[in-house]
Amino acid sequence: MAEKDIPTNFRALVENADRKFARVRDLPSFTRSQSHYFHKVFKAYMKLWNYQQSHRSKLVESGLNRWEIGEIASRIGQLYFSQYIRTSEAKFLLEAYVFYEAILRRRYFEQVKDLNARFKELRFYARFLLVCLIVDRKDMVFHLSDKLKVLVDDSKSNFKETNFKEWKLVVQEITRFMSCDTNLTYVRPLRYCGMLDSYPASQTYLARFHAKKLFKFRDAILASYHRNEVKYAEVTLDTYRMMQCLEWEPSGSNYQKRSVETKENGFVVDHTLTSGLIDMNLAADMADPMLPPNPRKAILYRPTVSHLLAVLAMICDELSPECVMLIYLSASGGPARENVAQPENVVGSSRTSKSKLLGRGSQEQKSYKSEPYSNGQKSSSDYYDEYLWLGPRGGSGSNNLYPGDLIPFTRKPLFLIIDSDTSRAFKVLNGAELGEPVALLLSPLKSSLENPSTDEDTAALNGSQFTFFLTAPLQAFCQMLGLTNSDPDPEVYDEAENILSASFSEWETILLTSKVLNLVWAQVLPDPFLRRLILRFIFCRSVLTSLSREEDHDPYLPQCHPNLPDSVSPISKPVQSSVQRLADHLGVAKSFHFNNT
Repeated sequence: MAEKDIPTNFRALVENADRKFARVRDLPSFTRSQSHYFHKVFKAYMKLWNYQQSHRSKLVESGLNRWEIGEIASRIGQLYFSQYIRTSEAKFLLEAYVFYEAILRRRYFEQVKDLNARFKELRFYARFLLVCLIVDRKDMVFHLSDKLKVLVDDSKSNFKETNFKEWKLVVQEITRFMSCDTNLTYVRPLRYCGMLDSYPASQTYLARFHAKKLFKFRDAILASYHRNEVKYAEVTLDTYRMMQCLEWEPSGSNYQKRSVETKENGFVVDHTLTSGLIDMNLAADMADPMLPPNPRKAILYRPTVSHLLAVLAMICDELSPECVMLIYLSASGGPARENVAQPENVVGSSRTSKSKLLGRGSQEQKSYKSEPYSNGQKSSSDYYDEYLWLGPRGGSGSNNLYPGDLIPFTRKPLFLIIDSDTSRAFKVLNGAELGEPVALLLSPLKSSLENPSTDEDTAALNGSQFTFFLTAPLQAFCQMLGLTNSDPDPEVYDEAENILSASFSEWETILLTSKVLNLVWAQVLPDPFLRRLILRFIFCRSVLTSLSREEDHDPYLPQCHPNLPDSVSPISKPVQSSVQRLADHLGVAKSFHFNNT
């Protein structure tokens, strides 16, 4: 090949790869059968990458900039990340991290003078931040957010004719996200860790456990819509916690080797990931080959109702008969709150606000406990009275998701988690299924979990407490009781984790040996992710039941449908005694009232 043709051939490869990339980038992230597109674009970029490596000197002589090399690597990292979003396969996420981290180490984007290159550099940092969040490299997130802030300030100074307002908002988003997510230190990973979440005492019972039909957990839909909710990119704090909770923790990297850290260039480097190398096979060595694949997750940010139902229909259509789909919905509810009178004086006492709220809870309790049957049949209006808001309020109601909207999908097995102030409306699905029975976990009213005088918008700022209990139960417990990072100390936290772990092990054995366990729960209990959610729900329900309150109202407690056995009820001895041990250990027992029996 003539040397004069090298730059021309390189530009042709760039254009070809970019065209293929655009096709993959524009495809919906929730579609499943796209592997052939991925392989085509990946092959094009690998050809481009190898070509520039083989002819680097000649390309540099002809005017190739370092940021252009970084852009190629960034596209490959973006391609891997998009494939992770579609498949939830950890290897793609780790590959994306390796490519982005190599770009940072080699400083491909530093000292760019061109506005177009500066925008590419900003997008690189924004995307790398999201990858680091999901990989759970918090030190790198803090480092990158600082770098991004400096870069945005520099851009405003050097490119004064350009408005960088949207990038300032990106900086504000990640700062706010990290501030909320690190208020309490995670003493253990949010992901499922075999070392911490598998209990030897119950393994024998689990191995012998059988039901008429067992379901495998393979697919999940995670969606949230709250005004002013904490988010970064299109991942809200609630969906972030839930997506982490539904993945395996690589035992060979993130958890066990987290302490292997050194300082380099002023920030923490984790050498469990081989820095500075772009090696296509490296991520395979970082993942744990003994772990099964992660459940596939469709993460929907502020979906319209029609979009949510379309994704539901597509996944249900592809769902195997032996599989169950988890649906997690976190959203404001209506119209119950519309009927609540606002306080006349905003500076009135919190006791007055609380009594008003309790009064409303009493009315709602009566509403929830009213019999939704007419001549033994459920009325169709019961399925369309209350709803979730998946969009701006008001209008024609096209943004309202009603319980009845989900009935057509009950032809397939569903595990439904509704986190909303109208979650109780969805219990009408129990008994209305068209095929398989639905497993339901429903959140309580907000007032038992948050400051009663706090409105819905403010409550959304720190994420849902119910979701926090399902994903990080000890941290949720401490947050609710007002304990902070500095109190108690790490040793006390470790012992608290041991108390909670022993409790979960005991409850797991009770469930696995129960003679009255409903078939719905028996069919999903063998799955480790769903079993862990059920155990954490039991803990959350018992904690809220035992909290000292002026009055006890049913709407302030979470519900599950069908019912779990009485042996794990909130006031059963094995459950309540565990909560009491934890409260005594953390010095907050005075906040609870426990039965003496």
